[in-house]
Amino acid sequence: MIKILLVDDHAVVRMGLSMLLNNHSDMQVVGDASEGNEGIEKAIELNPDVVLMDLSMPHGKDGLSATFELKKLKPDMAILILTMHDDEEYLFRAIQAGAAGCILKSAPQDELLGAIRSVAEGDAYLNPSATKKLMNEYMGTVKQGKTDTYGLLSDREKEVLTLIAKGFSNKEIAEQLTISVKTVETHKGKLMEKLKMKTRPELVAFALKKGLLGYGM
Repeated sequence: MIKILLVDDHAVVRMGLSMLLNNHSDMQVVGDASEGNEGIEKAIELNPDVVLMDLSMPHGKDGLSATFELKKLKPDMAILILTMHDDEEYLFRAIQAGAAGCILKSAPQDELLGAIRSVAEGDAYLNPSATKKLMNEYMGTVKQGKTDTYGLLSDREKEVLTLIAKGFSNKEIAEQLTISVKTVETHKGKLMEKLKMKTRPELVAFALKKGLLGYGM
C-alpha cells in the first residue's frame, strides 16, 4: 500500500485526487494540506511514502520551498511535483529542490498513477515533455558542484537578497517592501540557508555574480 499525502491549495482538486487514488487497491491518501508549511507538518506526522506537491500555492509556502525544506527533514521521502507549467525551467528547479519528479496537472490518470508508483519505488519520474538533454545537463552540473541554488529562492527572497547586497539595513528593507523587520530577518535566514552562506560579504559577492546590482563579474 502506497501512503500518499496531497498538498494543494484547491480543496476541489484534493477531493478529486483523493477519490481517484483511493479507488486503487495499492494506494491510500492518508492526509492533505492546503499549503507548504502545513504539508511539511503533515508529512512529518503521517510519514507518507509519496507527497504529491502542488508547485504554485499563493497562500502560504510554495511547493518548491516546501520540497526543499521537507527533503532536509525527510531525505528519503519521495515528492512528486504537480504543475500546470509545461516548462523545462520548472522541472529543473523542482529537481534542484529535491523532488523525485514532476507531472502536469493535465496528465492522463494512468500517467499520474504510474508516476506515483515509480517514485514510491525509489525511481525518478519525468513527464514525457521533459528531454533527456535536460537531465544529462543537470546531472553534469551536480557532479561538478555547480548547482544554481538561486532558483530555489522565492521572489520575495530574491528582493531581500538584492536589497541586502545594495547595503540596506533590515529596517530599510522592511520599509521599502512594506513588511516587518522580523519578516525581513526570516526571509534573510531562509535565503542564506538555501544559498549555504553565512555572511553579508558572501551575499554581496553572489548578487554581484548574478548581476543583481546592475552589473556583474
